[in-house]
Order: sequence, then structure tokens, then C-alpha cells
Amino acid sequence: MAKVAFIGLGVMGYPMAGHLKAKGGHDVTVYNRTTAKAESWVAQHGGALGLTPAEAAKDADFVFTCVGNDDDLRAVTIGTDGVFVGMKPGAILIDNTTASADVARELYEAAKANGFGFIDAPVSGGQAGAENGVLTVMCGGDEPVFEQARPVIEAYARMIGLMGPAGSGQLTKMINQICIAGIVQGLAEGVHFGKRAGLDIEKVIEVISKGAAGSWQMENRHKTMAVGKYDFGFAVDWMRKDLGIVLNEAKTNGATLPLTALVDQFYGDVQKLGGNRWDTSSLLARLEK
Repeated sequence: MAKVAFIGLGVMGYPMAGHLKAKGGHDVTVYNRTTAKAESWVAQHGGALGLTPAEAAKDADFVFTCVGNDDDLRAVTIGTDGVFVGMKPGAILIDNTTASADVARELYEAAKANGFGFIDAPVSGGQAGAENGVLTVMCGGDEPVFEQARPVIEAYARMIGLMGPAGSGQLTKMINQICIAGIVQGLAEGVHFGKRAGLDIEKVIEVISKGAAGSWQMENRHKTMAVGKYDFGFAVDWMRKDLGIVLNEAKTNGATLPLTALVDQFYGDVQKLGGNRWDTSSLLARLEK
């Protein structure tokens, strides 16, 4: 059992921290910007409540962060009351935020200068994956630090990989989002076409999902898409944030991403329809408006 701090109890962080306590058996202290959310977590899972990130991280062996963006991440790590103020030498910061590779490298250097370990560890699998403890975790950092962190991360993961030095986890998550964007757009167009053609979408998917067109998105989203229900999983606002990170990185590394840029614009159309909190399969909505 390790002493663990978890900073950020959103739709992903809340269940992830729960798995660290229940499945991992760790001594968990939590912090959330909205204190009521942290109090609710402690009431449900036990553990302790930190009033600041620094307080939560005090004496922890491992500190997890799962917040909104680069600025939020800097605030809870290198900010005035950030975890770096409270962490002890030799402790490891594991960042589950989907953020830029630049901030991952920045925090790696800051952690190293202060005698801490750092792993950027964005996740994939959505809210359901977090709740069921079966996330895919893409890591960047030094191998010895990763090997120390891996057994703790396993509490909420089914797949964990070290992709390279600091920032590599974030770059891998960017590839994940690039691939998802294209798949969902293709699925949306396929369902739209099938409906216009008068086909039974359920029968169509039953057949084609067993062939080369099959995907997780097809298996898990076609039924709700077909009836215009978009309340399941990763929100459009979050996807646009992630695709913005991808497109900014592409400007730096010279990658050409025409489909990703186009799908990002399509998600902008969904936002204009009021679909900010719809799930990513709502690309279909803009075709049927």
C-alpha cells in the first residue's frame, strides 16, 4: 500500500481515485477545486481531504493530477499552493490530464529540479473506462520512474505503455484523438447515408461490424446515433480542446492533418447547434439538422 494524493475529481478523476482506494488498497487523499465534490468522494470512499493541492500531496509517495488544461495543470503543480510545494523528495507525479507535450516536458524538468519523478500519463477509454477501471494509459518519462509508478496506475488501467521520454504520452494521446476523429466522422456519414437510403441501420451494422469496417465506435455508438441520442461518453467541448492541442502540435512538427482539421470544424458546427456537452458521436447531428 502506498500513500497517494489525487488532484482533480471530474468525471474521469473521481472514479479513478476510487479505484486507487478500493482496488489498489492505497491510502488516498483527494483535492478538488469544488470542495463539495471532494467531500462527496471522501464520504463515499473514505480517505482524507486536502484543502489545497500542496496539503493533499504532503508525504504522498505518488501524486496524481487530472484537470482541465495546461493552465489548470500548472496551477495545481507549480502554483503557489501546488503539489510541488507539498511533495517530498523521491515522490512521483503522475499526470492523467490530456494536455500539451510542451507542458509535460516543462513539468518533467521542474520535477527533476526538485527531486521528484514525473510521468505524463493521459488516458483513453472515456467515462465508462474510468468507472470500470479499464483505461488505456499512455506514458512518457524515465523508465525507472515508470516502473515504480506502473503497479499503482494498474488500479484503473487495463493497458499501460511507456511510449518514450517526457511528452511522449501526450503525443500518443494526440494520435489516439486523430484516429477517433476520423472514425467517428466516417461512422456518422455511414449512418446518415443508410438512413437516407431507407435501410435498417441495426441490420446494416450487424453485418458490417463483423468485417473490415468494424470499430469500438461502431459497436458502442451506432444505436444511440441512429435515434439521435448523444448523452454517452466524451463531450464535444473536450474533443475540441484535444483537437486544438493536436493541431497546435502539428504546426510545430510539420504534420499535415487535413481530416483532423476538418472534423474539428465539424465539431464547431455541433457546438453551434448547442451540442457542447453532447458526446462525440453527435457529428451525425450536423448532417441531419
